[in-house]
Amino acid sequence: MNGAVIIDKPAGKTSHDIVQQVKKILGAKKAGHTGTLDPMATGVLPICLDEATKLAGFLAANEKEYRAIMLLGVQTNTLDVTGKITATSNEMPEQKAIYGVINQMRGKMKQVPPAYSAVKHRGEPLYKWARKGIFPDAAPREVEIFDIEVENICLPQVTFRIACSKGTYVRVLCADIGEKLGCGASLYSLRRLRSGAFSEEMAISPERIKDELLRGFVPMEQLLPSLKAVEVESVFAEKLRNGLQPSIDMMRCYVHPFLGQGDMIKIIDSEKKLVALAQITVTAGMLNKLDGNFPAARIIRVFSAANR
Repeated sequence: MNGAVIIDKPAGKTSHDIVQQVKKILGAKKAGHTGTLDPMATGVLPICLDEATKLAGFLAANEKEYRAIMLLGVQTNTLDVTGKITATSNEMPEQKAIYGVINQMRGKMKQVPPAYSAVKHRGEPLYKWARKGIFPDAAPREVEIFDIEVENICLPQVTFRIACSKGTYVRVLCADIGEKLGCGASLYSLRRLRSGAFSEEMAISPERIKDELLRGFVPMEQLLPSLKAVEVESVFAEKLRNGLQPSIDMMRCYVHPFLGQGDMIKIIDSEKKLVALAQITVTAGMLNKLDGNFPAARIIRVFSAANR
């Protein structure tokens, strides 16, 4: 079973729990998710199965979209309401100030991963260090908020929708907003609405996965819809699966004018099955100017013929 299922993760379970549950239900040999959701969070969790696990890293890089409820006036050690309260405030800001601060959060910023997170230090997640009372310094990471919009204010709660880059911690964002407002804040609830091309409308309950498998299963070749597909003959496809790095002479008839140097492509066979992911190394305009043995593409991932 090579592809992915889009799970609607329930609250109270880790992403790893859901992966193991799906793996057992479907009898997959390998399974992996494309971006951790905290136990309290719900929503879209794509899980790659068998050969598709080779695509998990590419899918994890996609933009995410969430709906979050922020609780003003409460700060905790985990930055969400599951943690121990460290400070409170009864002073609530005006709505104008809330809109103003949240609107300022668009763009690139540096975030320090929270102490209670899955980011690893010396091979062990930060949350395990924190449980021992040890809090290593975590290096700031650049993230980007593409869009953020307030949906509702019912103090002390503020509901907002956010589109952001991978690695963005909404818990940290809430804490930063609370600090700017002067009252402190923590994350009350979080739902992932979208992960790349996969939306909550596509997501199914892990308990109903067998009943709804035909609706929820996404074949491997459909997992990266934004990449251009280049179709090759079966003989050439087998050579690529066996480790061939294609030269200009081999790829001359496949490199289309719309492809530029550095572009990622999907190579598929005559049955439309995924053969490999590759990065173009020369543009179409250079094909007749370079030696025919010059590499035309660099193979990034190769997928077994068993995916057929």
